[in-house]
Amino acid sequence: MPTNALTISDRDRRTLESWTRCSTVSAGRRERAEIVLAVAGGASISAASRQLGVSRPTAIKWRDRFAADGLDGLKDRPRSGRPKTVDDAQIIAATLEPPPASLAVTHWSSRLLGRHLGIGDATVARAWRAYRVQPWRQGTFKFSTDPELEAKVRDVVGLYLAPPKNAIVLCVDEKSQIQALNRTQPILPVRPGLPEKATHDYKRNGTTTLFAALEVATGTVTDRCYDRHGKAEFLDFLKLVAKAHPRRELHVVLDNYHTHKHDDINRWLSRHPRITLHFTPTSGSWMNLVEVFFGIVTRQAIRRGSFDSVKELNAAIRAFIDAYNDRCRPFVWTKTADEILPRATRKPTSDAGHYQLISNWYEHEDS
Repeated sequence: MPTNALTISDRDRRTLESWTRCSTVSAGRRERAEIVLAVAGGASISAASRQLGVSRPTAIKWRDRFAADGLDGLKDRPRSGRPKTVDDAQIIAATLEPPPASLAVTHWSSRLLGRHLGIGDATVARAWRAYRVQPWRQGTFKFSTDPELEAKVRDVVGLYLAPPKNAIVLCVDEKSQIQALNRTQPILPVRPGLPEKATHDYKRNGTTTLFAALEVATGTVTDRCYDRHGKAEFLDFLKLVAKAHPRRELHVVLDNYHTHKHDDINRWLSRHPRITLHFTPTSGSWMNLVEVFFGIVTRQAIRRGSFDSVKELNAAIRAFIDAYNDRCRPFVWTKTADEILPRATRKPTSDAGHYQLISNWYEHEDS
């Protein structure tokens, strides 16, 4: 055996071998483990260097470190150099403050903050990673100012979880301003190694409004497209829904759009007492399950389509819904009102009584 060979214990060998296989171990530590294992296996320094693609000094360094200190010798040691002038806590504190007005920017970048603090941008980036601070990202939220928030949440969730016996629960809404867009050149189909491609520019050929009623128990959709979305169109669609479900008690979940509460609608409802409207809280349209369906039809039939006219767009929507109804499954609401309300009202943001609503209390394989 060569004189530079190492003798390692079975326990250390198992640890080193695990480092070479583990995806979470750093590349540097994996390389050091491979050097030690190669030398311990009888390879010379030159052979180990050639085999692993490292220099002889590197192989000698880690062999000697392991021989002297074992596994601890393969750890990074503190590097010499100037000590930190700004610690991570100061970097994060500065990040959480808005940039000065003189910079005329909305948020910090690592380079801007680095120059502001007199440190390198890599130092800023490391602190951000350590504390999971991401100033370049922005989320969204919405607050409800509805004084009947709790009552409406309990009403709608109660319909989903325990609908009235022998009644049908429907979620109704309209998706307006759907554009019939035609790409300026034909769409290139998907190919092995290449995604489908479409031009960024297009021609607008008009818009349509999709009215849809989702039956909660089955997931099937009743639909109709209109040129507009006023009270006349909504009333016409309500009549269509009533005709599609004759002689049955209907409970219809809606948002607070003003046409849903128009006097003409109320007069028609007074003549059809089997139909009851239930309104979601203000800024709480996420509680209306038909919104999930609108997301599905947009992703699967509209967004990547190309249409020469509104008539062609309407036909594509109609064909999609016909096919969807053949394969649909219901959305399953998973949270009770008592589970939702503590989170929906836990953080008042001002003395105006604004409360945040938390969405996505449903499950569905297509959502």
